[in-house]
Amino acid sequence: MAKRAAVPAGALGDDFSFVSPMAKYVLFFFNLLFWMISMVMVAVGVYARLLKHAGELGAPQPCWFRATSTAGVAAMACLAVSPAILLIVVGVLTFLITFCGCVGSLRENICLLQVFSVCLTIIFLLQLAAGVLGFVFSDKARGKVSEIISGAIVHYRDDLDLQNLIDFGQKEFSCCGGVSYKDWSQNMYFNCTATTPSRERCSVPFSCCLHNTDQAVINTMCGHGMQARGYLEASAFIHTNGCIDKLVNWTHSNLFLLGGIALGLALPQLVGIVLARLLINQIRDQIKLQLYNQQHRADPWS
Repeated sequence: MAKRAAVPAGALGDDFSFVSPMAKYVLFFFNLLFWMISMVMVAVGVYARLLKHAGELGAPQPCWFRATSTAGVAAMACLAVSPAILLIVVGVLTFLITFCGCVGSLRENICLLQVFSVCLTIIFLLQLAAGVLGFVFSDKARGKVSEIISGAIVHYRDDLDLQNLIDFGQKEFSCCGGVSYKDWSQNMYFNCTATTPSRERCSVPFSCCLHNTDQAVINTMCGHGMQARGYLEASAFIHTNGCIDKLVNWTHSNLFLLGGIALGLALPQLVGIVLARLLINQIRDQIKLQLYNQQHRADPWS
C-alpha cells in the first residue's frame, strides 16, 4: 500500500496564504508615497528647467567645471550646478524604483520586488561608503571641497543657479571666498590686475558684505574695491573669512543634526529592504504551498 503524504491535502485550507496582508500593503503604501513625491520632483524640475531657459531652446547649457575636469566629473558637476536637472534625475530614479516596489508588492511579483530590494540595497551601501570615506579621508574631502569652491568662484557669472547658490552660502555662513575674500581675484570679473577691464575689478560679490538688518535696500556695490584693502580695513565692510573653514566648523557643530538627517535617509531604505525581503520569502512559501496542493489533488496517495 502506498504511503500517505505527510501533509494531507487541504490541511492548511484552500484560502490559506503565507503572504501577510499587512506586510504587502504597508510596502505598497510606503512605495506609493515616495512614488507620488517622485512625480512632484520631476514636475517641479521640468517646470524650473523650462522657466529658466525660456527663449533659449536648443542652446548649449554652461558647465562651470567642464574645462578643469575629466568627462565623468564634468558630467556630475553639470548636475550639481543645475538643481533642476538634479531634481529631474533623482525624481526619475525614485519613480522607477518605487514603481517596482508598488507593482511588485500589489501583484506579488518576485522579480519586481527583487529589483526594488537590490536597488535600495545598492543606494544604501553607496551612501554608507560615501559617509565612511568622507570621515576617514577628511583631509582629501576638504581638498576636494576647496577645489569645487575655487571652480565655482571662477565661473560665478556663468550660471545664474551657481551664482545664487554661492550668494546663499556666503550669506548663510557669513563668509567670503574659499580661504579668504581675496580668492575672488580668481574670477575674471573681480580680478585685481590693472589690465582687467571689468567695472567689478578688485571687488567682491554683495553677498560678502556686512548687512544691516534695518537696511531696507541692499547696496549691491558694497563690495567694490575690497580686495585692494587689508584684512582689518576690509573687515569693517565685508566678511573676510573663507567659507571652507566656516563650513568645517558648522559641520563639527552640527554632527547630531547631520547624523539625524543621515538616519532619516537610511531608515526608510532599511524598512523598504526588510519588507521587500520578507514579502519575497512569503511569496516563495505560498508558491511552494500551491504547487504542493496541486500535486496532492492530482495524486492524493503520492
